[in-house]
Amino acid sequence: MIVFDLHCDNGHRFEGWFGSSADYDQQRERGLLDCPECGSSVVGKAPMAPAVPAKGNASQVARPVEEPKAEAQLSNAPMPPEVKKALETLAKAQAKALEKSTWVGDKFAEKARSQHYGEIDETPIHGKATREEAEDLASEGIAVAPILFPIAPPDELN
Repeated sequence: MIVFDLHCDNGHRFEGWFGSSADYDQQRERGLLDCPECGSSVVGKAPMAPAVPAKGNASQVARPVEEPKAEAQLSNAPMPPEVKKALETLAKAQAKALEKSTWVGDKFAEKARSQHYGEIDETPIHGKATREEAEDLASEGIAVAPILFPIAPPDELN
């Protein structure tokens, strides 16, 4: 997943999570991006903090920066308290839901399908799936939902 800071033409700033940079471009071209605050579909990438350079003599490749549209008004204002509270509430709800869920890693699609077809007992699970795997599961009538906030797999925790 990749996270972009986005903005609308009314100056609202928000985050967008995408499978890749190309995924962002495709959604933008198809008009699928909307501002969560005002609903504007004129959305672009907001300026982001620069990347930290590599150590030593590692080569660096310059990356083009997408300039905001001239008519866009950017805001560096702090996040409104109601938005912060909503995000905190969502994060707590996700954490609570994952407490009783088992991490299945890359076998998520396989396990979800096995549960759906009664091959194994149904229990709450979470893990990784490609976009294609998630779409296939949904087309089979298997309920899946993305995890809204990133989590570290158990084997990557300190």
